[in-house]
This record gives sequence, structure tokens and C-alpha cells, in this order.
Amino acid sequence: MATTNVLIFPCGAENAIVIHNALKYNVNFKVFGASSKNDHGRHVFENYIGGIPFIQDEDFISIFNQVLFENKIEIIFPAHDTVSKFLAENRKNILSKIAVPDTKTAQICHDKGLIYDKFKNSKFCPQVYNWNENIVFPVFIKPKIGSGGKNTALVKSQEELNFFKKVKNDFLLVEFLPGDEITVDCFTDRHGKLRFAGPRNRKRVFGGISVQSQTIPLTKEIKNISEEINNKLKFRGLWFFQLKKDQNDQYKLLEISIRTSSTMSLYSSLGVNFHLLTAYDLLGFDVEIIKNNYQAEVDRSLANRFLLSLDYNTVYIDFDDTITRNKKINEFVMLFLYQLVRKNKRIILLTRHEFNILNTLYNLKIDKRLFSEIKTLDKNQPKSEAILDSNKVIFIDNSYQERCEVKKKLGIPVFDVDAIQSLIDWRE
Repeated sequence: MATTNVLIFPCGAENAIVIHNALKYNVNFKVFGASSKNDHGRHVFENYIGGIPFIQDEDFISIFNQVLFENKIEIIFPAHDTVSKFLAENRKNILSKIAVPDTKTAQICHDKGLIYDKFKNSKFCPQVYNWNENIVFPVFIKPKIGSGGKNTALVKSQEELNFFKKVKNDFLLVEFLPGDEITVDCFTDRHGKLRFAGPRNRKRVFGGISVQSQTIPLTKEIKNISEEINNKLKFRGLWFFQLKKDQNDQYKLLEISIRTSSTMSLYSSLGVNFHLLTAYDLLGFDVEIIKNNYQAEVDRSLANRFLLSLDYNTVYIDFDDTITRNKKINEFVMLFLYQLVRKNKRIILLTRHEFNILNTLYNLKIDKRLFSEIKTLDKNQPKSEAILDSNKVIFIDNSYQERCEVKKKLGIPVFDVDAIQSLIDWRE
């Protein structure tokens, strides 16, 4: 098949990076990212488009369509609840296919009040209280529209409830659910069939995002809830919902969302790539899901990305304890070196290796052709003497003394091994 251009909008949030990683290595798709403000997306997307108007702007659709046209975008993955709803409502005016369900489903999933009303007769729907009825505390208050646990509170008394009554038009009062919380990642094909439902726990949560999560079995209870939600709404592609156990150890519905969940990538480790499935489904292909049968767990942390005002075309690099670590390959450094090869930059190896360097490279399975030149120095020869050109050149060495000597003599940028992370371009 021909390459399909895919746009992720907005592209700077955690779940947008999940979509990017799910698609970037597939040869059938070229991934673009767009945002209305400078965010983390510009550090991640090789094809980044900034300056998109906010969806509230009058000229958003016309400018957005121009971007879609100029970049030949065929599929849009929205990465925000409000954006998903907006694009669903304006589908007829958008030039590209959009990875969202129909308008009614998008509107219901955007508002928890509408969700609970839709499923009020279902066993898994939590009790929603009238603000003026007699209430047995504690109860839980949360906004009708929102995510990540923002602006939620556990209400333990009538006095506390009276405080929240001032904003009751935008908030829901629901039964308190003290049990475990899970997320269920789902995929529904274009025929409306629920093809996959994958539950996972939320072991550790940071900022409303599950940063430690483990796959759990699809029980009959979870499966039945998944199918009932799918049958009462019209999904297409990926979606997810969250459940929490009540005091009787029964799952109750928290929310439903039509966008990517930030930890949806967990199931990719089992062979279920929700984003590829969704993209192929939007293109009219029938898909098959092949899931590996083992348990998986993910643990996430913040990642650093750097932008340096540094222009260089040649890298001089040390060998012992730089390319190697404890006499074995430093795979992180090798990642950087191969990126240099891809960018057509010169790599010159400087070494005082005590053995035959070519034999050591061979034994470590490092091809000598990786280097434009290999220079073996005498024991007391300064490395600055081997660097013949100081224009657009950088030097990498684990030795502080070596870096100081080169810096003082040549004035070029020098880097320790830990700083290589700032030189890697993660947009590729």
C-alpha cells in the first residue's frame, strides 16, 4: 500500500507521544504532529507543525484544512477530549478521516452526566445523587466534563456538601467507590464489532496518569460491561473506559473516552497496537488481532529532550569506557553513533586502547566502517593533537582530564558520556 500521512493533534501530551510511538516505525505511515502552542511535540516529531489556531478560533477549520491539504493528511488522531468532540461534530467540514466515533457517541463520552444517564439502568452504573436528597456519607463529587481526577473531592459531611452546592450545575454527586480502579482499552471495527477489550490495573498514578500498570485477566464481568457499552454506543477504532469497585466488590463505571489513553501502549507489548488497528480500519482494511499470551507491566517516568544551538558535522570520540562500559558495548552510545551515520556526519575514533583496536572492534561486533577514521594515539600524546580541524567539531570522552585538555587547546564543545542524551535527536 502507498504511504498514508497521519496527523496527531495536539501532539505534545503523553497520549500523543503514545500514538507517535505506535505508528512511527510502520513503513505504511508517515507521522505528523501539530499543536496550537509550543509544547513537547516539537522535541518528538520529525514532521512538526506549530502555530495551529485553537479550536475556539473562528478560522480554525479553514487554516486546519489548509494544513491537511498541504501535507496530504489522510487520517487525524485527536489526542484531547475536547478536540475529539469538536472534530466529531465538524467531521463534514474536515478534509481528512478522523479517528473518532459518531457525533452522538463523542458528545456522550465527553460528559459524565450524559454517560451516567445513558447507562442508568445498567448494573455497573454508579448511583448518582440528587443534591437535595438525604445522603449517606461519604460521597464523591466530580465535574461532568474533565479528566485526570482534576477538581474531584471526597465529601464526608453535610457541611462540606453545602460548600460544593454553589457549583453543583457543573458537578456530579455520585456514590463513593472504595475499591480497586482499572482501565479497559478497547478496539471496535468499522462494522461495530468489539474486537478487543484489554483490562489493566493502575498500580501507581501521577497527575491522573497511570505510570505503573499491569495487564489483568478479562473476567466475565469486565467482558460483559465492555460489550454492553459497545452495544449502546457507536464506536469506531480505539477507545477506553474506567471502572472502580464498590463496597460490594462489584465494578462501577467511572468514565468512557474516545481518545488514546496514556498507558494504552502496554498492550503493544502483547502485540495489540490499537493505533495501527484504528488506522487500517479507517482505510477500509479488515484486521486480525494476534495477542501474545503472557502478562505485561509498564512503569513510566519523565523523559528529557534537548534542543541545542549547536551545529557540527564531525564527532571525535574515545573508545574505552565511552563506546564501551565495563569492556562491553555501551548500547546507548551506539544508538547515537548510528544516528550520526544516518545524518551523514563523520565519526573519528581516538583511542589509546592497550590491545589491537581492530581485533577488539571485531570481537565486540562493531564494524570498523562505522568510523570515518580510526586514530591510535601514543600513551602520552594529547588528543588535541589528533583533532586537525576545529570547525563544526565536537569531542566526546569519559575522561575529565582529556576533555579539559581538548577544551583549553581547541575551544570546541566537549561532552561526557552522560551528556550524549542531549545530542540524540528523538524526532527521527
